[in-house]
Amino acid sequence: MAKTNPAQFISQVRAEVSKVVWPGRREVLLTTVMVFIMATLTAIFFSLVDLGIRSGLNGIFGFF
Repeated sequence: MAKTNPAQFISQVRAEVSKVVWPGRREVLLTTVMVFIMATLTAIFFSLVDLGIRSGLNGIFGFF
């Protein structure tokens, strides 16, 4: 593997960063809202699953 000097490395990094397409404000806001919605739905789902399992186990252990 060929070694490059630090100046070449920085030059290559800048060239690659210039190719990046940065998201706009609207896209960032929309993505952030979607992440919060999905996190909330996931938390609700697992809370319901936990409640169901807990109720089932309490019913089983209460029977004995």
